[in-house]
Amino acid sequence: MKVLCCVSHVPDTTTRIQFTPDGAALDRTGVTFIINPYDDFVLARAAELKEKSPTTVQVTVLCVGKNGASSADSVDGNLRKALALGLDEAVRIDAEAKDAYYVARQIAAYAEGKNYDLIMFGKESIDYNGSQVPGMVAALLGLPFISYATSITIENGKAHLTREITGGKEVLECPLPLVLSAQKGLAEWRIPNVRGIMQAKTKPLHVLPPVEILPRVRTLKHEPPPPKGAFKKIELDQIDQLVEELANKGLI
Repeated sequence: MKVLCCVSHVPDTTTRIQFTPDGAALDRTGVTFIINPYDDFVLARAAELKEKSPTTVQVTVLCVGKNGASSADSVDGNLRKALALGLDEAVRIDAEAKDAYYVARQIAAYAEGKNYDLIMFGKESIDYNGSQVPGMVAALLGLPFISYATSITIENGKAHLTREITGGKEVLECPLPLVLSAQKGLAEWRIPNVRGIMQAKTKPLHVLPPVEILPRVRTLKHEPPPPKGAFKKIELDQIDQLVEELANKGLI
């Protein structure tokens, strides 16, 4: 079985977000970049599949992105960390991730004709939270798509999945090949061991040029949310005052 794990290169969750003076882009100065946390779930599940059938499961990790100027902004470095989980090879499409459509076209162009049985994504990236790329890739490749999966098992050429829905869980069955996006629950996050880290240094990491695709979205400006305004504190036992304030504001 061939598995493709698609990951995003995103700012660390503790990063204090700042933009360039013109607001056109994130100011990457001093920012540490990591593998998108939702993508860690699919990497961990792929590692489990690989461990269960090491001779028959082949896992490739793919990222669309350019290496930054510092080691803290290295796509290749993060791909090596993914390989340290025991996966087989990594691929970097050497292009800036300009918009969801552009990224999806790059991934689809790479996957076309390679007969992947399973293409996995995290449900969204934590920088733009768009949740668009997985569905676009499925549409471009003409494959079925399951979103927000919390578990997957493979048996007799079919995937058995669950995902959370309002008020319960949905159980699904789908033939392979399949594209899925995953959320928490698909697998437990893994920390690479020393042996995996050493082996990752010698595993293949292919850097490929992008296909010529025009992005469909142009970013005009980034700006932080407005600062929080003043607030008025009302004690718990002052219900009449609360009702009066809400009535004055036309909220009741």
